Amino acid sequence: MKILTVCGMGLGSSLLLRIGVEDVLRQLHVEAQVEAVDITTAKAGGADLIVTSAQFAEMLEGVGVPLVPIHDYVDRNEMREKLRAALHIGA
Repeated sequence: MKILTVCGMGLGSSLLLRIGVEDVLRQLHVEAQVEAVDITTAKAGGADLIVTSAQFAEMLEGVGVPLVPIHDYVDRNEMREKLRAALHIGA
């Protein structure tokens, strides 16, 4: 599975998101390749799931993969619950 964490330039908040997503995936025992990328790269496709801010999620609608909008980049509980739902993992 390939997960993209996305921000405008692929350098700031996407890296922070990647760290959080990797941490949560370890807790959930889910193996995935997680890449921090810019919005243009994300639009090009090749991912199974995209994690980003609500603002960028709107810009990525229609890319054909599930979008997980995160409001608080340091809130692991929010990430865990939204990733569980997107990956169909029970509590």
